[in-house]
Amino acid sequence: MTFYDMPDSWLERARLLENVMRESCTGGERDEPMYSALRSEFMQDDQLKALLPEMVRTNRTLASLWGELGEIAGYKGRRKHLNDAFTPIIDHLEGANRAPLDVVAGDALSTFDSDGVHTVWTKALARRTTDPEGAITMARTLLETVCKRVLDERNETYDDRADLPDLYKAVATSLNLAPDQHTEAPIKAILGSAMNLVNGLGTLRNRLSDSHGRGGKIPVKPSQRHASLAVNMAGALAAFIVETHQEKAAT
Repeated sequence: MTFYDMPDSWLERARLLENVMRESCTGGERDEPMYSALRSEFMQDDQLKALLPEMVRTNRTLASLWGELGEIAGYKGRRKHLNDAFTPIIDHLEGANRAPLDVVAGDALSTFDSDGVHTVWTKALARRTTDPEGAITMARTLLETVCKRVLDERNETYDDRADLPDLYKAVATSLNLAPDQHTEAPIKAILGSAMNLVNGLGTLRNRLSDSHGRGGKIPVKPSQRHASLAVNMAGALAAFIVETHQEKAAT
């Protein structure tokens, strides 16, 4: 494969990667050099790597991919499987379901921790429309991860098994974001709302997400709007925590 064979845009590369895999598992050519080159390009970008189908991240060759795709009966079933797997990254690259907050929060979290926190954020965005239950789980994981990283950087001790509300209380106290640390009514109200947001996200996650086994009748099945609410709230608060921490660290 030469440099000139590589498409210019990430969207074209993603579509080409899907096509290469589709050809390989439906009786067509097995283009190992093209697969390897495209996979390498995506694996070097932290944000796009998180959006890649897991089967691409874990399989270096088309031959090893056959172990997963070969178990799916029929060409039609394999094509659908690939289409579903590539939907998150294609939607992302096309700008589908993207909101202004995605970029603002993403920039803040990327500058803070591109390998850890920002990867969790990217996964939450990827699941927001295709896997609502998983997105809700990732929303809480995002806030838990941010709280722990900030506490670590501020040399604050905490119980690693603590739940999200307790972690947030510790971060809020350390960053002077607890409502009882302020006397101005508007500030107290805003910071109190942030605390309520954390508690509400925890409740939403416990009742709707896939993080716990559930028995009996499930009263509400999470939808895209539930996932968007959880992810957007978590992203906004996570960015606020990070920006506050970085501002205090700089002074």
